[in-house]
Amino acid sequence: MSGGLLVAGTTSDAGKSVVTAGICRWLTRKGVSVAPFKAQNMSLNSFVTREGAEIGRAQAMQAQAARVEPTALMNPVLLKPGGDRSSQVVLMGKPVGEMSARGYHGGRQAALLDTVVGCLEELRSTYDAVICEGAGSPAEINLRRTDIVNMGIARAARFPVLVVGDIDRGGVFASFFGTTALLSAADQELVAGYLVNKFRGDVSLLEPGLDMLLGLTGRRTYGVLPFQHGLGIDEEDGLRVSLRGAVRESVVAPPVGDDVLRVAVCAVPLMSNFTDVDALAAEPGVVVRFVDRAEELVDADLVVVPGTRGTVRALRWLRERGLADALARRAAEGRPVLGICGGFQVLGEHIEDEVESKAGSVDGLGLLPVRVRFAREKTLARPVGEALGEPVEGYEIHHGVAEVTGGGPFLDGCRVGEVWGTHWHGSLESDAFRRRFLTEVARAAGRRFVPAPDTSFGTLREEQLDLLGDLIEEHADTDALWNLIEQGPPAGLPFIAPGAPPAAPTRTKEAL
Repeated sequence: MSGGLLVAGTTSDAGKSVVTAGICRWLTRKGVSVAPFKAQNMSLNSFVTREGAEIGRAQAMQAQAARVEPTALMNPVLLKPGGDRSSQVVLMGKPVGEMSARGYHGGRQAALLDTVVGCLEELRSTYDAVICEGAGSPAEINLRRTDIVNMGIARAARFPVLVVGDIDRGGVFASFFGTTALLSAADQELVAGYLVNKFRGDVSLLEPGLDMLLGLTGRRTYGVLPFQHGLGIDEEDGLRVSLRGAVRESVVAPPVGDDVLRVAVCAVPLMSNFTDVDALAAEPGVVVRFVDRAEELVDADLVVVPGTRGTVRALRWLRERGLADALARRAAEGRPVLGICGGFQVLGEHIEDEVESKAGSVDGLGLLPVRVRFAREKTLARPVGEALGEPVEGYEIHHGVAEVTGGGPFLDGCRVGEVWGTHWHGSLESDAFRRRFLTEVARAAGRRFVPAPDTSFGTLREEQLDLLGDLIEEHADTDALWNLIEQGPPAGLPFIAPGAPPAAPTRTKEAL
């Protein structure tokens, strides 16, 4: 069996995903075979593995950091929100039904512990190290009884826990102390120490606080990572509108042509896989922004209607905000529109949905000759093809089955005039195809924009992953981290009062 580590956080978005990826890349550089693992993930940004399993995009990216092929073992439970109170449960890469938050935490989650422990056990039998990512905060004491992703999995595997805190938010010392003090004595035994993320300034000014934290908790800080512009990995929270700075900020070259190209992305409800536009933002001279008002489409050279977990809801939202009429005007004027997955379905003539929204028969925007019927079986695929004379790869995640009745072919979807639609996510990451597509957009928009001839999205992503590895290697105590991974939590860690009442017994796998 291999060693391992659980990267937890004081809050959501503290930097767990970034730190996990950085540790994976650092270990891989050292010749260690390593795998990422997140027992349970809530995200609308997902990916399809080569075996046809749906997992969180963050785990797919972490696998890339580890230079291994992503599999369902790395994210056995994925929750895809369909609203404020329910989610689709994806188990081992396949959807198994919708469930309310109360229903999931009321019993279903605890029943999955054997599954996630089995996946972790299999990874540990294959790799030298497994770096686990927690979810939210381990101090969510109202959910501890059924936890399978934070202290629940750490207890089962006897993994040491590294708690990450975002100092840029403020209150990091209180967050570290409070997170530890709210855990039960048995859980506290596994909390090895802390990692400060997003620090700005002189580290020497922080050191007295780190010394006091050590005195208060008996736990050391394993590193202080500086705030770094241009970092980015695939976000988990598709409910939040955010164009990650990663790819956008990494491009410093001016436009190749005389004009920039403006891309507006409709921020539809339950937006999924908005990472599709990252490859556009990677191009010098392409400006990408998210919009929710019709007037924001006026000066856009390209409008993207992205994927969504609520196609009918997104359609209603577009109409309520006047965006549907704005899209129709664009189509009539021959101005480019691209619909991806749910966005493609919205652009069609008709939707029959007794599965996702259960709304029945609904008229689409009528911009593409497509009729969509929602099937209970989800399509999960990794298609390869050609468009605009260039090779393209992508992935599909959808319940809607499209019947295309006209137009020109486009990535298993269609094109009418300057309106394009496809179910393929990730197609814009194919460099040659992306350049040809942007050339078409620029022509239709009347812009003197020229795509850079040498932009490689894959290379940019690798540079980002190397930057994450650099942060760990240069600003964390890597010898101490390796000792944690190999030896487990330090003995004799003190209890910090008050602690939480002991949780209900959980399965312990001493043999893991």
